[in-house]
Amino acid sequence: MEITVAIDCMGGDHGPHVTVPAALNFLKSNSDVDVVLVGLRDAIEAELKARGARPGPRLRVHHASEVVLMDESPALALRNKKDSSVRVAVELVKNGEAQACVSAGNTGALMAVSRFVLKTLPGIDRPAIIAALPSMRGSTYVLDLGANVDCGPEHLLQFAIMGATLVAAVEHKDRPSVGLLNIGEEDIKGNEVVKKAAELLRDSEVNFIGNIEGGGIYKGEADVVVCDGFVGNVMLKASEGMVQMVRSFIRQEFMRSVLARLAGVIVMPAIYAFRKRLDPRRFNGATLLGLRGIVVKSHGSADVFGFERAIERAMEEVRNEVLHRLMRRFGQAERGNAEAVET
Repeated sequence: MEITVAIDCMGGDHGPHVTVPAALNFLKSNSDVDVVLVGLRDAIEAELKARGARPGPRLRVHHASEVVLMDESPALALRNKKDSSVRVAVELVKNGEAQACVSAGNTGALMAVSRFVLKTLPGIDRPAIIAALPSMRGSTYVLDLGANVDCGPEHLLQFAIMGATLVAAVEHKDRPSVGLLNIGEEDIKGNEVVKKAAELLRDSEVNFIGNIEGGGIYKGEADVVVCDGFVGNVMLKASEGMVQMVRSFIRQEFMRSVLARLAGVIVMPAIYAFRKRLDPRRFNGATLLGLRGIVVKSHGSADVFGFERAIERAMEEVRNEVLHRLMRRFGQAERGNAEAVET
C-alpha cells in the first residue's frame, strides 16, 4: 500500500522547527511512506536546508500562504483562511493526494476544517477525538476528549463503535472491551444520558463490560473508554497535570540533600524507566475519528520526538485500514437499522 502523509508544518507552538525535523526522522525510519510538508515554502525550505535536507521523490513541499494561529477563532479560520496550511493539508487527504493529515495546530480550527472539507462518515453524527493513554496493561483508548461537550446516548454509542473499530485495527484485538466512564460501577449511578447510553451499549454488538470509574482507565479495565467531550477533556488535562506534579515531586525529593542525591544516582535506572513509561510524548497523537479521512492531532507543545509519534500514529491507522473498517462497520449498522424498520 502506498502511503503519503500530509503534515501541517506551521501548526503548534514551534512550527517548522519541530514539524520538519520530525518528518525527516520519520522518513528515515519508514522507507515505504512519503511525506508532503504543507506551509510557507520559504520557512519550510529554510528548515530543510539547515538540516542538510532537500525535497525529493519521497519528500515534497506544498506551499500554503496562510497560517492559523493557536488562539484564532475556528469559525474565522474556516471562513477567512482558505489557503491556510491546515486546510491545504486536509484538502490533500480529500483529493487523494495523501492518505492522512497530521497537525499540531489549533484543535478547534483543525476539527472545523476537517469536518467541513472531509465530512463525516455515513451513520456518524459527530466526529470524536480519541487517544491512547498509558495503563497498567499497556494502553487504554479514550473518547471523546473534547470535540463534543454535550452528547446524547446515541452519540456515546457511536463513539463506542468507532473506538472499538479503531482499537481492533491498530491493536489487532478481535473484540476490544468497552467501558462507559461513570461516577460508579453500579447500573443505578450516573445521569440519565449515561444510563440510557449503557442500555444502548448492552443491546449493541459492542463488547460492553459496563461502567468504570476514572481510575479504571489507568488500571486497564477496558480497551476503550467512552465519555462525552467535557468529561474526557477535564480527565485528560487533570491527568497531564498529575504526571507533571509527580515528576516534579520526585525531582525535588532527590535534590533535598547530598544523601538524597547519592540515592538518586543509585536508583537512576529505575527512575529513567519510570519516566519513560509515563512519558506523554510516547502517546502523542489524537485521532479525529468519524471523518471521511484520517486526521491526527498532535499536542501543540510537542517536541520532535512527540510529533514524530503523531506521524507514526497516522501511518498505523492508514496501514491497518481504519477508515475502511469504519465504513464497513457503519454501513452494516445502517443496513441493520433499515431492515429493522422494514420489519
